[in-house]
Amino acid sequence: MYNPKAIVFDAYGTLFDVNSAAEKCKGKIGNKWENFANFWRTTQLEYTWLRSLMKKHKNFWQITEDSLDKSMENFQIDKSLRNDLLSLYKELSPYPEVKNVLENLKKKSFKLAILSNGTPELLNHLVKSSDLKNLFDDIFSVEEVKIYKPDPKVYDIPINKYKVSKGEITFLSANTWDVSGAGNYGYNSIWVNRNNSVFDKLDYKPKNEIKNLKQLLDLK
Repeated sequence: MYNPKAIVFDAYGTLFDVNSAAEKCKGKIGNKWENFANFWRTTQLEYTWLRSLMKKHKNFWQITEDSLDKSMENFQIDKSLRNDLLSLYKELSPYPEVKNVLENLKKKSFKLAILSNGTPELLNHLVKSSDLKNLFDDIFSVEEVKIYKPDPKVYDIPINKYKVSKGEITFLSANTWDVSGAGNYGYNSIWVNRNNSVFDKLDYKPKNEIKNLKQLLDLK
């Protein structure tokens, strides 16, 4: 990890479990809940990329609603669950190790931040509801530039705030496309490979791969 000027985290899938909303409704959704959750997430991401390419920006919450509607229709989920799923998405569960890792990094005086597709309102609520509020120096949202990752304008945001070089930021994400986007931009990207996945072929390979954030504390 070397000695960065700032450690910047992606939020969804990295700090917070994007499948936890559907999992909490699995009693009503049934055994297809996981396939449904994965489809919802994939559709959500596809909509961010497509809207960026079309230059037809909608904020992340609107995209979350649109992708949920498609997913519920595709999996024939009862529409009465829509409000429950959206409410639960606002309070996604953090991964078990997150708070302890952030507390340890804070003790070492690292500047800590989130850089996410989420809206400021969504991110602030997530951080507060997970009791992480006092651990971050900044919460950066793509709403500052009105385009989604992996557009370089997004990765510019912390650089412009901290007045540091690209290589002085360590960036962590569980999303391979985000790791590649940030790495090709110039960040020192670390892949949080929670699901034992295969990395993308996008002209970037991270120097470090970890299974969870706890392993970040062991990197030199």
